[in-house]
Amino acid sequence: MLTALAFAVSAMSGANAEQPTPVGHMPDETSPHEATWLQWPHHHTYGVEKRDRIESTWVQMTQALVASEKAHLIVYDAAEQKRVRAKLTSAKVPLDNVSFLIRRTDDVWVRDNGPIFVYDNDDNLKITDWSFNGWGKDAPYRKDQQVPATIASLLSMARVDLNKYVIEGGAIEVDGRGVLMATRSSILEPKRNPGMSQAQMESVLGKQLGVSKFIWLDGAPGGLDDVTDKHIDGFARFGDPRTIVTLSREDLNYWGLSAADIDELYRASDVDGNAYRFVQLPLTERSVVTTYGYDIGNKGSYANFYVGNKVVLIPEYKDPNDAVAKEILQRVYPGRTVVGIDVRNLYRHGGMIHCVTQQQPAKR
Repeated sequence: MLTALAFAVSAMSGANAEQPTPVGHMPDETSPHEATWLQWPHHHTYGVEKRDRIESTWVQMTQALVASEKAHLIVYDAAEQKRVRAKLTSAKVPLDNVSFLIRRTDDVWVRDNGPIFVYDNDDNLKITDWSFNGWGKDAPYRKDQQVPATIASLLSMARVDLNKYVIEGGAIEVDGRGVLMATRSSILEPKRNPGMSQAQMESVLGKQLGVSKFIWLDGAPGGLDDVTDKHIDGFARFGDPRTIVTLSREDLNYWGLSAADIDELYRASDVDGNAYRFVQLPLTERSVVTTYGYDIGNKGSYANFYVGNKVVLIPEYKDPNDAVAKEILQRVYPGRTVVGIDVRNLYRHGGMIHCVTQQQPAKR
């Protein structure tokens, strides 16, 4: 779901600060995937109308992904599996690379409630299972919270139980070389991890994800109808280990970032102290209007894209800036095909493409 941030590198984030010995390493999103996980929309929480309005986004994503990686679809029950299979068949989506996991869920935001895959020190994949509390108990979450453990069992993969800490996948960006970017408002109290200091959280994240440097922005609670309290993946992404894809200063201000946050973001440097290359995507030219005529009242972000093995899925709003953003992102990923996915109806509920996808890295 959506996001925002004031950059501060604490004492432990410094180049010479003593770091905990890592037990895991989270690769960046451009690293090879085994699969992408999707939680399929259903009617059990929010009804048939919402499901039917957003479901085509999942069909489009699955269609684009299966040519180069597996699509693991989490469906509510056996009846939903039958229905979704028929939906994909009707859309002529090849099913050879599609698998189904039956698991009751509350919603669709697998980026936030799903597993975060890391490599251990022997290059074996394992699942870090963090607590999910519905973005500070703002939405149903108890079924979604069980998804990582279910996936670990299905894959017979080691699971690290980190449920004493609340971390959503959309709240963190890693460059794969030791840097993590996040907003305090979406990780620290009052809604998550009460009583934990930033330094304590850095210690946990550094150890579990192989991170030694932190780019912290303050962010802000709420804003732009943002239940996530400014997840980073709505406006600033690691396009690759040396590139940050973000928005212009003006658009970051529109997105709810302070002037201090914007300055510090653009001063960000990698683990070696080298400045990142910055690429700017526009916001939509107009306020986003759903397929059924509802004016959301906000512009849409293209930064919430998802990088697959051979495709990059970019949010599409039927806006003049769709083509502009697609062309910019295609230059960032010349070896992949950028595919627009219509997210107008999904955006009304608070998120875009990255929010509803979760990568499973390839085995080494």
